[in-house]
Amino acid sequence: MAEQGKHRHAGHRQRMKTEFLTRGLEGWPDHRVLELLLFYAIPQGDVNAIAHDLIDRFGSLAGVLDASVDELTKVLGVGEHTALLLRLIPALGRRYQMDRSDLGKIINSIHQAEELLGPYFFGARNEMVYGLFLDSKRKALGVRLVSEGSISACDINIRRILEEAVGLRASRLYLAHNHISNLALPSDADWQATDVIRSALLPAGVTLEDHLIFVDGDVVSLMETERRQGRPMYQLL
Repeated sequence: MAEQGKHRHAGHRQRMKTEFLTRGLEGWPDHRVLELLLFYAIPQGDVNAIAHDLIDRFGSLAGVLDASVDELTKVLGVGEHTALLLRLIPALGRRYQMDRSDLGKIINSIHQAEELLGPYFFGARNEMVYGLFLDSKRKALGVRLVSEGSISACDINIRRILEEAVGLRASRLYLAHNHISNLALPSDADWQATDVIRSALLPAGVTLEDHLIFVDGDVVSLMETERRQGRPMYQLL
């Protein structure tokens, strides 16, 4: 009986792999996608129940992949090896998108800056600040992580920004950071940091092109917000 069960699970696994290779993941529910992934961490047995338990606990496939190793291993059947594989997926996706970023291209618009910077925030659990540095002809010279904070706040390291700008011989900068709060509206601290950084860059001959906020696929430009709506009242007092 045990041998029959083993063959049955093997057949099920092969059918799912074949279906994925033939049609991709289109139309698959979250637990089924997770089940396919779990095949590679748990080589034998039925992992369907584990996939369902993970979705029930974390709410969605994204919730599972965003969970910490400690949180994941609290689910019955999920060991450290499996948890590490699950944590690897968003990190790998982020690395893949970063590698596809087209450094060296000319950045003539906010949209182009968004496209280049967006992958750097894929799957991020902490607030991070990146700088996209351009030369005088607006060619992208590099993207650098200039600060990383807790899940609630990130102090922007102005000295680090200046060092990177000088090292890359940059003339222009797009600053970008993410909000973990799922609220893309600029905070008081965002406006204040923008002013401080703009002033600090001027003596070095570097122009702050914009400050972008990324939240779950949405992007807010502080410069566009200022142009359309003006500054918050506290800035005008």
